[in-house]
Amino acid sequence: MRKIYPCPFCIGRPKYNPDYMHDPGNMHQCPYFGMPLYGPGFDNQYFPFIDEEKDDDLIKLTDYGPEPFVINIDEAAKQNDTFRTALWTGKHLQVTLMSIKAGEDIGLEIHPSVDQFIRIEAGQGIVKMGDREDRLDFQKRVYNDYAIFIPAGKWHNLINTGNKPVKLYSIYAPPQHPKGTVHKTKADAEAAEKRLE
Repeated sequence: MRKIYPCPFCIGRPKYNPDYMHDPGNMHQCPYFGMPLYGPGFDNQYFPFIDEEKDDDLIKLTDYGPEPFVINIDEAAKQNDTFRTALWTGKHLQVTLMSIKAGEDIGLEIHPSVDQFIRIEAGQGIVKMGDREDRLDFQKRVYNDYAIFIPAGKWHNLINTGNKPVKLYSIYAPPQHPKGTVHKTKADAEAAEKRLE
């Protein structure tokens, strides 16, 4: 799809109007230069950031680490339909994408020497944490755009309480899963963890 960008000449100036931020397929007249900045036939030589991606373009979800890498993490997380896919594994941290089905959870777990960060990109749930497996005395409701910080050594779980999948990305420091990990379902993840024990 076409990305929408503000006019770089107009933004921040007294006459700036958010209406100047629109589809580059439509002609935009810059009030400061009196000339069309982009539109049909414009070569975009001053606007290489205008992205003409098509709606059906999908991000290839694979482990890109440890090489330098940039991605729209929101789109990648929402596109992911697996329980867990490693997106980037380095020496000191790892990013995974997760999709938790309605009524399911990540599963009660603990990482003794790994700090974890989770950001919800879609859906809702309850996160629980505690010092003991049978005493999760920290509980909070979470929704899209919420961040969750899990200290090493805390028991924790995230339960989907909505009617659609929770889409999230998780950062482990240091990495928690083998490079290239893909678990299509929660059952696959549990089976893989048993093999590693």
